[in-house]
Amino acid sequence: MATLPYMIGTLRSVVLDTRDPAGLAAFYAAVLGGDVTAQDDTWVVLTEPGGRRLAFQQAPDHEPPAFPDPRGSQQFHLDILVDDVDEAQSKVLSLGATRVPEAAGDDFRVYRDPAGHPFCLVWRTGA
Repeated sequence: MATLPYMIGTLRSVVLDTRDPAGLAAFYAAVLGGDVTAQDDTWVVLTEPGGRRLAFQQAPDHEPPAFPDPRGSQQFHLDILVDDVDEAQSKVLSLGATRVPEAAGDDFRVYRDPAGHPFCLVWRTGA
């Protein structure tokens, strides 16, 4: 992949639509750690320990993607690196995630967050 000789800007946040911004921010704060700040009821930001930002904006008509669905795609998902996938799975399920067992590989498992966005728990397998 070619590198462009210029940069227009830097990524500030990854933003997820949800019916419940504060609830989804709390879910990801429990998964990733970090600090949650709310601008108001419609916009909440999680700044994780590495300084990356996930923002959650209210979308009253949000509908999660159908996944897996041979007619569509998940469009976007987060990969979360973990040391012990079984322990991490237990924790994310207790926080309200659901597993998508038909979508998994040798080094990842797929889940839906409480708003239905897909995310993966990934782990290293020896390399």
